[in-house]
Amino acid sequence: MDGLSQRVERFLEQRNLVTDALRALEAKTGVEKRYLAAGAVCLLSLYLLFGYGASLLCNLIGFAYPAYASIKAIESPSKDDDTVWLTYWVVYALFSLAEFFSDLLLSWFPFYYVGKCAFLLFCMAPRPWNGALMLYHRVVRPLFLKHHGAVDRIVNNLSGRALDTAAGITGNVKPSQTLPPKDK
Repeated sequence: MDGLSQRVERFLEQRNLVTDALRALEAKTGVEKRYLAAGAVCLLSLYLLFGYGASLLCNLIGFAYPAYASIKAIESPSKDDDTVWLTYWVVYALFSLAEFFSDLLLSWFPFYYVGKCAFLLFCMAPRPWNGALMLYHRVVRPLFLKHHGAVDRIVNNLSGRALDTAAGITGNVKPSQTLPPKDK
């Protein structure tokens, strides 16, 4: 627990949007920023447990900051941050797909949105605790490496059929007739 409190203190000393807002509130109220942060986390947790629109709030948490950080990563010269956020979005997309099929059942559980929010925060946590990187390297990447050849064949076949169908609908020559044959 001591390690967690040290990490929280280090986070509160950084300069970012959250800590700047906490500093401003600390200056106005005289309440230490760590107590303000703890209060905000408690209120957020209670709202996720009992509030109306907890699903929307949870999805905003999982989308708003990562979208902002992704734009900053795109604009930065470093490619390491691009990889971190691209990995987050891959895991987020897979989670959203799995959630689509289980949301109706899982949303009835009392702590579902708190757990979902905690999972999304875990996925966007800074290194070395970044859950998206852990899940990608332990689950997504091995599955991808095992099946990417078959998926590529299916996607190429479907895209060829879609182009042929679109050409047939518009009355144009089939794209497969205009392209030279592939060399093997």
